[in-house]
Amino acid sequence: MVEQPKSKASLDVATLRAIPSGIWALGLVSLLMDVSSEMIHALLPIYLVSVLGVSMLTVGVIEGVAEATGAIVKVFSGALSDWLGKRKLLAATGYALAAFTKPVFPLATSVGWFVAARFVDRIGKGIRGAPRDALVADLSPEHLRGASFGLRQSLDTIGAFLGPLLAIVLMWLSASNFQLVFWIAVVPAFLAMALIILAVREPDRPAGIREVQSPLSMAELGRLSSAYWVVVAMAGVFTLARFSEAFLILKAQAVGLPIVLVPAVMVLMNVAYALSAYLAGVVSDNGDRGNILIVGLLLLIAADIVLALASGVAGVLAGVALWGLHMGLTQGLLATLVADTAPVELRGTAFGVFNLISGLALLAASIIAGALWDAAGPAFTFLAGAVFTAVAAAGLLAIRRQGLVGTRPA
Repeated sequence: MVEQPKSKASLDVATLRAIPSGIWALGLVSLLMDVSSEMIHALLPIYLVSVLGVSMLTVGVIEGVAEATGAIVKVFSGALSDWLGKRKLLAATGYALAAFTKPVFPLATSVGWFVAARFVDRIGKGIRGAPRDALVADLSPEHLRGASFGLRQSLDTIGAFLGPLLAIVLMWLSASNFQLVFWIAVVPAFLAMALIILAVREPDRPAGIREVQSPLSMAELGRLSSAYWVVVAMAGVFTLARFSEAFLILKAQAVGLPIVLVPAVMVLMNVAYALSAYLAGVVSDNGDRGNILIVGLLLLIAADIVLALASGVAGVLAGVALWGLHMGLTQGLLATLVADTAPVELRGTAFGVFNLISGLALLAASIIAGALWDAAGPAFTFLAGAVFTAVAAAGLLAIRRQGLVGTRPA
């Protein structure tokens, strides 16, 4: 008699070993690319404001447009991966485009060049995002799905705090030489591109799976369940309540953190993110995913309030840590819920639509945050975020009472 896989994941080494090697490889690819991206992004808002003299609203527009661009591209790359029946090719193409964009940052001499570089970099992220997430779902055993998404998210986030940490060290050693840091950030981007090409093997498509001819047609989108659309709606509202992390960096600078230490904000946020993402995924495999999302939203409300009231560095760092914990308890889990509720043959499309809605919400949230910051200051901006989050939490509680989403699939 064949032994059935365990229905629950545990918090031990055996769980990590049971996760397929392809998931680990994709996580390491994400780690390297995030080291590269965050070395640049941890310094970019300060560079734009302090060196090039742009406004907070401009920062919000740049960040929002960049992320929304990536989100729009994800719809088409995800649908294309369903039509081709191939995920790795598109994921590798996206990582390659991002790698070849990185040298533009140290060479840029005007706001226009930075906008163009961020735009193309996010196109690369958009091309790879949905196919990569669908590939994670394809590779992961169902009983370890939350742990697999959590592991990839944790490795991704380790890169997201190593990048700013390296930026701090290099800014100190180079006497705040922005261009030098931007040049060094090019190296891990090309390592990530090489790793996905050489170390990730795409699994064979399941026998008898339905071929998808027009993934974005109304007929195919109609095959996505009501539970999936609830997840998409939740993600949109959640993201509207959570604007770009660029404003965490600007808040830290506003309370007096020296420029050379400003990347420490992203280090702290991503340490909290990385430590909580995998554990949240494992716990969600054991039971109710909805309850973990509620806790994540409560943490975001707390983070916004702390950041609104903070007048010193210690208060800002406390708010940033809470923000990171919120990310760890929600981002990987939302991706897991998409995998739970979407049919196998439409996973790329499902992740693409999910990321489109989230990206458009982030565009709106970042522009609103920038406008509120310029008009009323940082305290009002973060308090507005707390109000949006409270509305999102109330909506999630209403959905939970109707039993539409939450528990893992049987």
